[in-house]
Amino acid sequence: MVSRETSDQDLFGPALQAAQRYAELLATQGIVRGLLGPREADRIWDRHMVNSALVGHWIGEGSSVVDLGSGAGLPGIPLALARPDVSVTLVEPLQRRVIFLQEVLAELAVTNPQVKVEVIRGRAEQVNRTFNVVTARALAPLERLVGWAAPLIAPGGMLVALKGSSAQQEIDQAQAQLAKAGLSASVDVFQGVTVVLAQRISD
Repeated sequence: MVSRETSDQDLFGPALQAAQRYAELLATQGIVRGLLGPREADRIWDRHMVNSALVGHWIGEGSSVVDLGSGAGLPGIPLALARPDVSVTLVEPLQRRVIFLQEVLAELAVTNPQVKVEVIRGRAEQVNRTFNVVTARALAPLERLVGWAAPLIAPGGMLVALKGSSAQQEIDQAQAQLAKAGLSASVDVFQGVTVVLAQRISD
């Protein structure tokens, strides 16, 4: 039987210790500062760290990723730790969250200089460049999320939105917005993680 430690090592590789430290920061400062609810303390690793890192399953090698409404850094920071080949930009409008993100990244960079993460304080509509992948987690229903994400998706790129059991229902409700943005969406599941994948429709 494969132990959880083995699977964690496979997921985060050399950055496992940094991932564990980030989980500690989420469980302490993240909760104290109101970025996560107190009930999340016992499930930070499985629900937040592992699920976020598994987003890498849908992301190509060397991709540029923007994480909208990053909050406490999920899924962006675990993704960056698990996939050092990927460059991640965290977009977050609230200053107190941005300060937390900057403090976390400054600490993690000491032992993980290969991890490429940038923090932008602002909203999606204030970001003036495109990315291979746009991610979001618990930010908004798909019908609203599409409008924020679509301008940031580079040609050949896609939106990877972490969702739950209502993923297909959200796609059905967002058909008009998806069509307007020129996106085609589907639900995919990998190791218990459910996402909506929205890709540009080829001309």
